[in-house]
Amino acid sequence: MASWYGEPHHGRESSYGIIFDKDGMYAAHRELPLGTLLRVRNLKNGKEVEVKVIDRGPFKEGRVLDLSEGAARKLGMIGDGEVPVEAVVLRCGD
Repeated sequence: MASWYGEPHHGRESSYGIIFDKDGMYAAHRELPLGTLLRVRNLKNGKEVEVKVIDRGPFKEGRVLDLSEGAARKLGMIGDGEVPVEAVVLRCGD
């Protein structure tokens, strides 16, 4: 399961050391190396997006990814808040 985040994190420094842009293509994961590139597919509608892991989280039980608001919009998951996803590692870390 994946959720999304935007405000109040927008404009703050991420764990990766860059400023989080809620409209960017970013993700948070608890364990993957920062800088990892993922292809994420919304299993409800088949939409896909590529995101870079720049932060840690999500911290709610049962969720594996927190996606930026921009990525969530492209995946069509804003209204749902949380959706089942498939994530494939395209590049592990930098």
